Amino acid sequence: QVQLVESGGGLVQPGGSLRLTCAASGTINMPYTMGWYRQAPGKQRESVAVITSGGSTNYADSVKGRFTISRDGAKNTVTVYLQMNSLKPEDTAVYYCKLVQIGRSSWGQGTQVTVSS
Repeated sequence: QVQLVESGGGLVQPGGSLRLTCAASGTINMPYTMGWYRQAPGKQRESVAVITSGGSTNYADSVKGRFTISRDGAKNTVTVYLQMNSLKPEDTAVYYCKLVQIGRSSWGQGTQVTVSS
């Protein structure tokens, strides 16, 4: 059983920054991939950024150069961060953390990010 707890969302003005945190605990075996996804009203959930247990990262084109994903921790306790800079109104969405291991995946409950003046 794996539990994912997200935090760090909120309201920010355009051009501002936020840092999201996802704390994963439970049985976490390598290799794994952890990532951030987002879903805006009326749109499909999309991948924002992912990081592997080996440290490789991948970003959606829309956030490259503005968002940075990182992680720390070890087996069974991993924390993933999403540093979001130069935020735009189109970044407004519920952001979800996801952990993918061989044969199973887990989602967090989501955290709202609103970019508005």
